[in-house]
Amino acid sequence: MSNTSIETVTSTADRLKLALAVLVIIAGIVGFSVLSAQPMAARIGVFVGGLIVAAAIAWFSEPGRRTLSFASESYNEVKRVSWPTRKETTQMTGIVFAFVAIMGIFMWVLDKGIEWIIYGLLLGWK
Repeated sequence: MSNTSIETVTSTADRLKLALAVLVIIAGIVGFSVLSAQPMAARIGVFVGGLIVAAAIAWFSEPGRRTLSFASESYNEVKRVSWPTRKETTQMTGIVFAFVAIMGIFMWVLDKGIEWIIYGLLLGWK
């Protein structure tokens, strides 16, 4: 195992925590199916509860902490982004639509030209 592979789960405890989290999710899905005679709110509650418990278990593993750290850093990065104004967004959208329309017409003309060359000139079909 190389040192550049920081993203992998290394400790047995972390592997067990993640495996337990997966089992809790599976239990939530099974609980949802088994409780088919119960009201839908109870079934959804069992499933969502399983997801919450699994997330809590995964949170306490090293990969969970790394994921939380990554999410926090991503949120801070998004706050620093210089977002375009509504006018800039509308203008750029219009430019993209115009470019797509022009390229569509160009491709159609090119296709018809190749068709004319192949069928009209080379094969003699009309």
